[in-house]
Amino acid sequence: MSDPIPIKKEQSSFLSKERRFGTDGIRGPVDSTMNPLFVTQLGWAAGTVLLEEGITKVLIGKDTRISGYMLESALQAGFISSGIDVILLGPLPTPGVSFLANSNKQAGVVISASHNLFEDNGIKFFNKDGQKFSSALEKRIETKLNQEIESVKSINLGKATRMTDAQGRYIEFCKSNFINLDLSGLSLLLDCAHGATYSVAPKVFEELGAKVATIGTDPDGVNINQNCGSTSPENIKDEILKGDYDLGIAFDGDGDRILIVSKTGKILDGDDLLYILTKQLDKDSGVVGTLMTNKALELHFEKENIRFCRADVGDKYVLHRLLDEGWQLGGEPSGHIICLDATQTGDAIVAALKLLSCLKENQFNVDDSIKDFTKFPQTLINLSVDNPNKIILNDKFWSEVTEIENKLNDKGRVLIRPSGTEPLIRIMVESEKEEYSEDYCNKLADLASRL
Repeated sequence: MSDPIPIKKEQSSFLSKERRFGTDGIRGPVDSTMNPLFVTQLGWAAGTVLLEEGITKVLIGKDTRISGYMLESALQAGFISSGIDVILLGPLPTPGVSFLANSNKQAGVVISASHNLFEDNGIKFFNKDGQKFSSALEKRIETKLNQEIESVKSINLGKATRMTDAQGRYIEFCKSNFINLDLSGLSLLLDCAHGATYSVAPKVFEELGAKVATIGTDPDGVNINQNCGSTSPENIKDEILKGDYDLGIAFDGDGDRILIVSKTGKILDGDDLLYILTKQLDKDSGVVGTLMTNKALELHFEKENIRFCRADVGDKYVLHRLLDEGWQLGGEPSGHIICLDATQTGDAIVAALKLLSCLKENQFNVDDSIKDFTKFPQTLINLSVDNPNKIILNDKFWSEVTEIENKLNDKGRVLIRPSGTEPLIRIMVESEKEEYSEDYCNKLADLASRL
């Protein structure tokens, strides 16, 4: 039934200087990693590789960070110097760029650090099918990053234009997947995290008939994800409990993650949403989760004879597994939800509409829809270490992991995951009892810190 990815001592640790791409593009502080010189180099390197693939145009979207204007110009210069034409989209959710890349059969680039605060920024790439770049393509770009920029001749330089109706196109795309969904009478509170959904999300739900109130829709360049959005759901929870809403929807800064808050203040993460969404799942389909998917959800799927497997962390890995299995639904606890019958990447607005279509037959009662599902308590510790491999390769540490796994049996699990971007070891333990999760996780973290 489940096909978990085994924990291996040989797992690689954080990125080397040669490995720039993490689980979701390239990301880092603007005053160091994501500086204009590097981003210009990145644009040239990516453009050179894309030309080798027969791609001549790139769509560039961004979120609302103050550094977005600077990096947009730098990235644009790099692409143009390689001979690639650039089409600027302005502020647009990441899945909107994915959609436009797919519909125009052009590459797409998003300038965003997703759920991070404004001090960080990043670059995400999409191919002409609207899917995240493959690891092989990323490695080719990384190889080019070690070379000096060689601009094409002036006659061959790329050109820059602007798509003025990008937001409108994406709004219509979202609605087109739910032409029979009438949200009349539904009262929604949206938290747009002062990010890329601030303009498009309210319009989508309003045009489908819902009464919409908003928070987090006043970006100023530095307030993105700041005590708001899906990374700070307590904010929208407080507003829900003070007002008269049927439910709340919280997005992250670039619009590819979603959390839901019920009218009673219950916060639903990606695992909860997958539980609800499977109620409309085709009998011959299945669900893809990740290494972080709660064990209780896996056991529920087993009980209901719903096929399930795990991918590595990151929505692109979920997508790859969905394509391999021929399934349509996958996601992560963080709120990345992929509905492959509509999109090629995590799309928070589409996921929200899919969820509302599931909830409509239950009068949009979120609490009732989730009442029979209880997740196992999880304890997660992010341990800073100088050399993650020192722990990953330690026999004493893995002996302790094995002992704890034997004690948990089928009623819990242990996950050891090195960070893909920084010198961290993520230690997660889940079990039926919270005290077990906490005790075992703290025990492993204490051992790791002494190695």
